[in-house]
Amino acid sequence: MRKFKTESKKLLDLMINSIYTNKEIFLRELISNASDAVDKLNFKSLTDDSMKVDQDDLSIRVSFDRDARTITVSDNGIGMTADELEKNLGTIAHSGSQEFKTENAESQGDAVDIIGQFGVGFYSAFMVAKRVQVVSRAYGEDAANVWESDGLEGYTIEPGERAGHGTDVILTLRDNEPGKDGEPGENYDRYLSEWALKDLITRYSNYVRYPIQMMVTKSRQKPKPEDAGDDYQPEYEDYQELETINSMTPIWKKRASDVEQRDYNEFYKSTFHDFEDPARTISFHAEGALEYDALLFVPGRAPFDLYSKDYEKGLALYSSNVMIMEKCADLLPDYYNFVRGVVDSEDVSLNISRETLQHDRQLHAIARRIEKKITDDLCDMRDNDREAYEKFFENFGRGLKFGIYNTYGGKADELGDLLLFWSAKEQKMVTLREYAEAMPEGQKAVYYAAGDDRERLSKMPVVTGVLARGYDVLLCTQGVDEFTFQAMREYVARDMPKIYEDDAAREAAEKAQADGAEPETEDRHLELKNVATGDLDLASEDEKKEAEEATKEHSDLFDAMKEALGDKVEKVAVSSRLVGEGEAPACITTEGPLSLEMEKVLKRGPEGEAEGLPKTQRVLELNAKHPVFTKLAAAQDAGDSEKIALYAGLLYDQALLVEGILPEDPVAFSQRVCELM
Repeated sequence: MRKFKTESKKLLDLMINSIYTNKEIFLRELISNASDAVDKLNFKSLTDDSMKVDQDDLSIRVSFDRDARTITVSDNGIGMTADELEKNLGTIAHSGSQEFKTENAESQGDAVDIIGQFGVGFYSAFMVAKRVQVVSRAYGEDAANVWESDGLEGYTIEPGERAGHGTDVILTLRDNEPGKDGEPGENYDRYLSEWALKDLITRYSNYVRYPIQMMVTKSRQKPKPEDAGDDYQPEYEDYQELETINSMTPIWKKRASDVEQRDYNEFYKSTFHDFEDPARTISFHAEGALEYDALLFVPGRAPFDLYSKDYEKGLALYSSNVMIMEKCADLLPDYYNFVRGVVDSEDVSLNISRETLQHDRQLHAIARRIEKKITDDLCDMRDNDREAYEKFFENFGRGLKFGIYNTYGGKADELGDLLLFWSAKEQKMVTLREYAEAMPEGQKAVYYAAGDDRERLSKMPVVTGVLARGYDVLLCTQGVDEFTFQAMREYVARDMPKIYEDDAAREAAEKAQADGAEPETEDRHLELKNVATGDLDLASEDEKKEAEEATKEHSDLFDAMKEALGDKVEKVAVSSRLVGEGEAPACITTEGPLSLEMEKVLKRGPEGEAEGLPKTQRVLELNAKHPVFTKLAAAQDAGDSEKIALYAGLLYDQALLVEGILPEDPVAFSQRVCELM
């Protein structure tokens, strides 16, 4: 018995029990080692004319014996001598593959694709095996050697037999373990089946460049006997056939021009378990300091659990065609969490178990490039396939809005132009850029209204008042909309046609353009204004003057109404929004950052009934030109305080109903209506 080097027992125990979190990756590691061995032989045959190797025969074989409880991974690669077995398997964390890569760094090029880096992958076998045998015969040698260990104290190396060059790794599985303290036990027998091994191969090693073969059981119909009667029922028999399990060539390594869209669609549906074709496919190869391939998909529909806490984002990460992580969350920002796909890079630094990544500049560089590619593709879809983009936005637009909100507006420049909102004026979905381009000269803000129903919003007095002045209003019906706009604070419309201060400047610019100069552009900083909050500053000078006069003339009326309403409102005032006889008699607006719609959204949240929840500062605005205002003024002149209180309560509750908010006392509201009747 030879002892492991480098404090073997402690290190081996650490690797078996701590480094790897998923026991089933043992097969991935052994197949990767086998692929490296075949690669080494292939490379040497390309650089040594005396070595005759038929590349078509290079393969990896996986088999199992249920009775003996063994799994065998075989290759016909370069093999190992007794000294190499001692060096590579007797010293934990010594990597023959890494050493080979270092020695041949200048000459290997694309001819060899060594996967191994750390020299510990082999020992993952002891997570499932109580004994491991390695039978290996080096290329050009007549004798084979057998390395054997139980993974505890040490190992033996003895002469052995093998028909040809290559290596067999034979795992004798551990005994099944019962569960403890209500925890499920460990069933190692689950690996002793065709289905289980094929599943592990296709999941983790599907794109290893050499064939991974297994003897699989199939069924076929027996020949019909010559003397069979009319009532003969077909009989079937099982037979064994050698089958290649992996597909070898990854679709993401192929040039996009060589792959049809239907092939991408089939790969997407089979890999990511969707029944619809993807809405977009993004395939690219990056070269330079960091080289990688990426194949990304925008789904055609939102997963049912997309907005649940259990949803996991991430792209499948491969290194040298071997899957390292099924969902690498660091490759996608949260607002693009719906994107599915694959990233394959040999350059990403992996940790010792390959299961988690080092958080380094390489990973961040890939993530930034992927984010930009997704953004560019969505912009292309928005501009060139609007119908498809509107469907995409219906599925995933909420996440883009959360992206702006969650970054406190930090991603407004990248994501702002991807947002769509319903235009009350145009009666269609528009981008913020399209809204800005359609604004009349002199408009300095983007106006929006927030609520839960587009039809109701379009009829609200605060909306119709703005529309009547010739300005468009965006109707926002998702709870996150207003929070997003508050995080953005403003929308910057880049490269808009320049607005000139006077006619002379405009004429000079037109003359310059006539002489061949490029049109001048400017960035316009547009404030985002909720039509139901604050002063929109839309009134003309005459309207402002009329409002001031009405306020001064009827100040006693406003004081009386405020007293009747109590702390329901901050104040009662003349409205600058409602200025026509045909418009509503009153409306509710708010002061400060919290609107009525935001208050409703917060109340629907998990802490909606908690004490201390912020409340809106409500203002009851009156239309001074409406006949109702005349009635109010008459009641004030007559000193009829009861009628003023009745009207004040009725107008306030009516304005709440228009906002989609039930009166605090529906019975009192009903009584006021009956009293008026």
